Amino acid sequence: MGAQQPAAVSFREALRFWLLLGFISFGGPAGQIAIMHRELVERRRWVSEQRFLHALNFCMVLPGPEAQQLATYLGWLMHRTWGGVVAGTLFFLPSLALLILLSWIYMAFGQQPLVAGVFYGIKPAVAAIVLHALHRIASKSLGNPLLAPVPWSIAAMSFIAIWALELPFPLVVLGAMLAGAVLARVAPGSLAHGKGHAPVAHGVRAAALIDDDTPTPPHALFSRSRLAMVLLAGAALWLLPMAALLSTHGWSGTLTQIGWFFTKAALLTFGGAYAVLPYVNQMAVGHYQWLSTLQMMDGLALGETTPGPLIMVVAFVGFVGGWVKQVLGPEALFLGAALAACVATWFTFLPSFIFILAGGPWVESTRGNLKLTAPLAAVTAAVVGVIANLALFFIAAIAYPAGASGLFDTQLDWVALTLMLLAAVALWRLKWGVIPVIAASAAAGLLLRWSGLA
Repeated sequence: MGAQQPAAVSFREALRFWLLLGFISFGGPAGQIAIMHRELVERRRWVSEQRFLHALNFCMVLPGPEAQQLATYLGWLMHRTWGGVVAGTLFFLPSLALLILLSWIYMAFGQQPLVAGVFYGIKPAVAAIVLHALHRIASKSLGNPLLAPVPWSIAAMSFIAIWALELPFPLVVLGAMLAGAVLARVAPGSLAHGKGHAPVAHGVRAAALIDDDTPTPPHALFSRSRLAMVLLAGAALWLLPMAALLSTHGWSGTLTQIGWFFTKAALLTFGGAYAVLPYVNQMAVGHYQWLSTLQMMDGLALGETTPGPLIMVVAFVGFVGGWVKQVLGPEALFLGAALAACVATWFTFLPSFIFILAGGPWVESTRGNLKLTAPLAAVTAAVVGVIANLALFFIAAIAYPAGASGLFDTQLDWVALTLMLLAAVALWRLKWGVIPVIAASAAAGLLLRWSGLA
């Protein structure tokens, strides 16, 4: 017998949560998914473990920011189309506003010791958040390695493929999907991990508002007419802004090219921001010359240390490009750059909304179908390995300052590693939230820079 089911969630209550999530979604996709899992599955019990992971599996195989797509999916499942639009938009809107402000400070005033100190403290905290999220996601989605060795094996092979063999993420996803399809046929139970429920207290499973056996709501059932409406609306939302840019700036105009380029980039972002950043860097720096390589690196640092998906670095790229190219003239540098940032963001995220609202009903219809869910479960296992690689990348980035090399280099930044360890202790042992950890780390970084210890 389950615990009492939580009361129905009003649209206003959900709106408050999605707005809060937009301000606390630090730590990249791993940290953001962990925050949603903790809040929606464990604490609020708006959705069950199995429904959460089923939606996550789908988002993992789509191009685009998976955490933002997951928020869109869950918002849509709870409160129809507007619920999905609001959840997905609020996931990145605070980040967009903050990045526009920080990009303006960056371009107008340059690097400041105050900002550098804050960033120095936040980066180790971000690494600790990713490590913490890796542990939570792996334990929830893979289960016990002794009882379910196959998902752990897929995760390990994914890590090796990304880290040692340097295979592209789409190839790893494809390999995992094929492995899941084969396993569904030859070993149907091998991808089960036996941990399909939300928190359990005293042997009683806590019921969720949208539970494992909750019927799919009417608005989430597949309908050809609804699919056609979503596709037509998506096409109009792409064509109308692009037509406006063409009529006012021409095809070769910077704003038009930003819209066209980030549409293409949005369709290549399998595996999150790091999978597409080399392409963005190659084109934005080398081809379009919107910014320099050093500016691109600074933009990535801003993206890592602000809430929202890491792919929001596109807003920084758009802002700097709009500023450098003076898209609205030299007398309106900020307005032109802010417009360019919004254009980049619009064309980057629009496909994600279309994918979720068009594909959600099909995903809901596949619950319990092993032939379809096994490949998605294998993808989730593979992504655990990718997150492990991302955690290693972050740790290396904070441990070795520019110019350091070698495993035992004397330039190893022990101060940054100590900050990461303290942040990890705060998350694991002291059960601090993400915001207190980020705030304490930022204050510590500022103090260390002022004192000359870092």
